[in-house]
Amino acid sequence: MTTFGATVLWTRPQGAIFTDNKYSRAHVWQFDGGAEVPASSSPHIVRLPYSTAENVDPEEAFVASISSCHMLFFLNGAARKGFVVDEYRDMAEGELAKNDKGKLYVSRVTLRPNVTYASAAPDAETEQHLHHDAHEQCFIANSVVTHISVQPV
Repeated sequence: MTTFGATVLWTRPQGAIFTDNKYSRAHVWQFDGGAEVPASSSPHIVRLPYSTAENVDPEEAFVASISSCHMLFFLNGAARKGFVVDEYRDMAEGELAKNDKGKLYVSRVTLRPNVTYASAAPDAETEQHLHHDAHEQCFIANSVVTHISVQPV
């Protein structure tokens, strides 16, 4: 079994009362390779100035992790089939909705990968098959109930 981890660190800002709910949600995600990502609640969920708009929020990270996982499996499949990818750009998007219990959740993630090839590109059917295989293999996609659609550009 493989395990993965991250450290999430938040410290109460000096002078913040906390119990009045007027404190910064800014925090840091620390990863084992040394990367640190400034994070916060989404300003769509917790209003400014208690959120930090330029930081990554959990919902954005969720969408990015699905997109990244899909891309990594797509690149692997393209390489195995002999296609040389020069650029992979995905303008992924997630939507919040209420579930049957009235709780908000990320109900849909739409991936819009636009792939540029060095020379011969696969035909549309082959590229669609590469995306299908990538989606089937993605650990993150296999771990969630969110509806994920792939709409290549």
